[in-house]
Amino acid sequence: MIELVEIMVLGCIECKKFKDWWEKNSQNFKNINFQEIDATTPKGQEMVLKYKIFSSPGIIINDELFSSGGVNTDKLTEKLKSLGA
Repeated sequence: MIELVEIMVLGCIECKKFKDWWEKNSQNFKNINFQEIDATTPKGQEMVLKYKIFSSPGIIINDELFSSGGVNTDKLTEKLKSLGA
């Protein structure tokens, strides 16, 4: 059985490029729990410190920092497929 893959995105309004990509491509992946967390909220600030995110968007997959700043969508797609998503 494929486990649920969890993606958390820490970012702000400037992260629209990633969100647009996700909206267009999310249907290609199964078992994804997608959360958008505003980096300016207390929870967002806690996660920024925990994962040492210096630039948004911060992409966290299964409790590990995948990327910070620009997102290479080809590498993200490859990572998600490797997780069975």
